[in-house]
Amino acid sequence: MSRITTPFGHDSTAAEVIAGVDLTGRRGVVTGGASGIGVETARALASAGAEVTLAVRNTAAGERTAAGIIESTGNNHVFVAPIELADRESVKAFAANWDGPLHILVNNAGVMAEPLNRTPEGWEHQFATNHLGHFGLALGLHDALAAAGDARIVAVSSSAHRRSDVHLDDLHFEHRPYEPWLSYGQSKTANVLFAVEASKRWASDGIVANSLMPGGIRTALQRHIAPDLLTQWEAEYGWKTVEQGAATSVLLAASPLVQGVTGRYFEDNNEALPNMPGESTGVAAYALDPESAARLWDLSIDLLNS
Repeated sequence: MSRITTPFGHDSTAAEVIAGVDLTGRRGVVTGGASGIGVETARALASAGAEVTLAVRNTAAGERTAAGIIESTGNNHVFVAPIELADRESVKAFAANWDGPLHILVNNAGVMAEPLNRTPEGWEHQFATNHLGHFGLALGLHDALAAAGDARIVAVSSSAHRRSDVHLDDLHFEHRPYEPWLSYGQSKTANVLFAVEASKRWASDGIVANSLMPGGIRTALQRHIAPDLLTQWEAEYGWKTVEQGAATSVLLAASPLVQGVTGRYFEDNNEALPNMPGESTGVAAYALDPESAARLWDLSIDLLNS
């Protein structure tokens, strides 16, 4: 299986990636579309003619964002719908209210390295938001995705997936000390594993699923991170702009360069190489493990149905 590469790289922007792409007649959903790279992902899709729905917690912020996207793109088919990913009833309601085919689902929203917080079910909040919410959303929208005939799911992961495999016997830190970064890393590994398994289970429905690392982008996602650590990151790695950070999501959501590609993990607009010890790039082998992906899928269904 050869590695997928494109002419785009670390510094490419969403606008550059989508230049010349026509998404007229296609419909997309971007979770977390009112902030950070979600805004630029939605803007790029709208600029190519797609109908875009911003699935957001704060609908007032979503409406302001939608108005800005409409103004900048001239595409007035930009809508807003409420969703709280950590609330399975909210996720079910979003899916139930969707009508017609769905061509693009960008699972973009997330929380990072927050203090221990649990949902009413007792689920650890980062895992519930970053993985279970998006997993439930994709399941709820499956028929709409299948109706599109050639739908794409984009799971926004992170290089932080290399901090932790998914602990299938203790997903919610019930039997081990809670650590914010281990929790975040586990949830981001889960995003990759979701794409691995969805690419198999839903291939016959014409649905492809890929995951990605967007890069380091200074956004509200880091609100729980100490300022001195953010300064250290900037000195060591630098920050991408939000336009650059959205590029890989847009590539996987819309570019003909990755037509039919599925079950892969991308960074900087190219399929990632395996992570090697001591390196700060690449994908961990455990995040692509098919057995873990299948087990996580079944466990996730059991949790959502519990």
